[in-house]
Amino acid sequence: MNYPHPLLAREGWPFIGGSLLAAAAVWWFFGFAWSIPLWLIAVFVIQFFRDPPRAVPAQPSAVLSPADGRIVKVERVRDELTQRDTLLISVFMNVFNVHSNRAPVDGTVESVRYSPGSFVNADLDKASSENERNAMVMKLDSGERVTVVQVAGLIARRILCYVKPGDRLARGQRYGFIRFGSRVDVYLPLTASPKVAVGDVVYATSTVLAEL
Repeated sequence: MNYPHPLLAREGWPFIGGSLLAAAAVWWFFGFAWSIPLWLIAVFVIQFFRDPPRAVPAQPSAVLSPADGRIVKVERVRDELTQRDTLLISVFMNVFNVHSNRAPVDGTVESVRYSPGSFVNADLDKASSENERNAMVMKLDSGERVTVVQVAGLIARRILCYVKPGDRLARGQRYGFIRFGSRVDVYLPLTASPKVAVGDVVYATSTVLAEL
């Protein structure tokens, strides 16, 4: 298990601190009743940036979910980044999901590519190709490749990725974050066997998406 910070994501510390200070200031100067909306906002911000540690499943062939959310796509598609036919599994995250992103497999980062784009609802099919996104290609020790794409959404406007080519990632290791609702697409070799279906609720690291 790789977990570099406490239960609240470091990306959220300024937002959490600011919302709590604003609520406390209004309470101090105007009374508790006036501060209630700000306390509710602070609660929402805290829950959004929660980032609990997760146990990594033991099976070495498992592809783990890179994010919390709901499966919106399991189908065969062309991965334009690596120019190959793949099995695509897409995870949609709403504003109430944990937004920390974890590596789905053990491997070496081969490339990282950012693409600007629009901000349509990440639940839509066209979000994978039209929205702002950040794609990471990982090369496994077997030589196979897995592409993981962080996709911005209607509200999400900030994709964070902390790895670069040559970095080694372990399954479940935290590598990025997307703020306020988004999607993560995982492109797998066609030999992968999916273990989830559209509509399933999944959790980063602990849910097995497929087996290689």
